[in-house]
Amino acid sequence: MYDIILAMITSFALTFVAIPSIISVARKKKLFDEPDHRKSHNVSTPSLGGIGIFAGSLFSIIMWTPFKYFGDLQYILCSFIIVFLIGAKDDIDPISPSKKLLGQLFAAAILVFKANIRLTSLYGIFGIGTLPEYASIALSIFTVIVIINAFNLIDGINGLSGGIGLLISLTMGTWFFLIDRLDIAIVAFSLAGSLIAFLKYNVTPAQIFMGDTGSLLLGLVCSILAILFIDIHKDLGDHQYAFKSAPTLAIAVMILPLFDTLRVFIIRILNGKSPFYPDRTHIHHLMIDCGLSHMNATYILLVVNTIFIFIAVGLQNVGNLYLLLILIIIAIVLTTILKNIAGSKKTSST
Repeated sequence: MYDIILAMITSFALTFVAIPSIISVARKKKLFDEPDHRKSHNVSTPSLGGIGIFAGSLFSIIMWTPFKYFGDLQYILCSFIIVFLIGAKDDIDPISPSKKLLGQLFAAAILVFKANIRLTSLYGIFGIGTLPEYASIALSIFTVIVIINAFNLIDGINGLSGGIGLLISLTMGTWFFLIDRLDIAIVAFSLAGSLIAFLKYNVTPAQIFMGDTGSLLLGLVCSILAILFIDIHKDLGDHQYAFKSAPTLAIAVMILPLFDTLRVFIIRILNGKSPFYPDRTHIHHLMIDCGLSHMNATYILLVVNTIFIFIAVGLQNVGNLYLLLILIIIAIVLTTILKNIAGSKKTSST
C-alpha cells in the first residue's frame, strides 16, 4: 500500500516540477501546437507535456516497484520508451503516419511476445472461448494499436485526455491493488500522479498540451491495464473482486475513446474518406459546437464515462454480448442527441 502511495506522490512531484521547465524550453525553441480550422484552441501552445508525464511515471515505477516484481515489467518499460521516442519525434518534427504505426507495432510486439500481455479468451462472445495462439497474438496487437490511437484522437480539448486517463488509471489501479497485483497497480498510480500534475497546467487557459508524447504513452498504459484486466479474470474464479462480463466492463471503463474512434472512422468511411482524414466530427468537437467551454465539455464527458462504468457493473450479469449492445445503443442515442443539438446551434447562429 505504501509503495503505491509513494509512487503516486513521487510521479506527481516530479511531473509538477518538470513541466514549467518544459514550457520554458518549448517557448524558447518555438515548439508549439499551432491553431488551425480543425483545432479547438486559438493560441500557439507548447505541446511537450508528455515528456513530463513520461519522466514522472517512469521514474516512479522504477523507484517504488519492489525488486521481486521486476520480470515482465522490464519489457513494459521498454515499450514505454519506444512510444515516448515516437511521440517526442512527432511533437518536435512531425513524422509520417506509417512510421508512427511501425513504432507502435514494435511496442505492441514487445508487450505481446516478451511481457506476455495477451488476450487469450473471448469469454464466450460470439461463442468463442479460448483463442488459438495466432489469434491471441493478432487480437492483442490489434487491441494495443486501437487503444493507443484512440487516446491520440480524443486529445482535442483541454483536460480531456488527461482526465479520461486519470479516471481509467485510478479505476484499474484500484482493482489491481485489490487483487494483489502490486506491480501493475504501481504502473497505474504512477501514471495517475503524473496526470494530476499535468492537468494543473492543462486546464483552461492551457499552458501546455500533452502532445503525441503523452497521448501515445497514455494509450499504451491503458491498453496494458485493459488487456491484463480481461485476461486475469479467467483465473480469478470466485474471487471477491472478480467481475462477470470482464471484457465488456473493460470497454465501459474506456468507452469514450473507443466509441468515439469507432464512430468517426465509420462516418469518414461512409463519406468516402480515409478513416484517418482529420476533421471536426469527434464528440468533443460536437460539445464545443453546442457552445460549451473546454472544461465544461471535459467535465460532462468524464461524468458520462463514469456513468457507463456504473451501468456496466450493475448489468454485468446479462452477459458480455448483451451488455456490449446495451452500452453501444446508449452511446449512439446520446451522441445522436448531441449531434442534433450542435446542428441546431449552428443553424441558429447563421
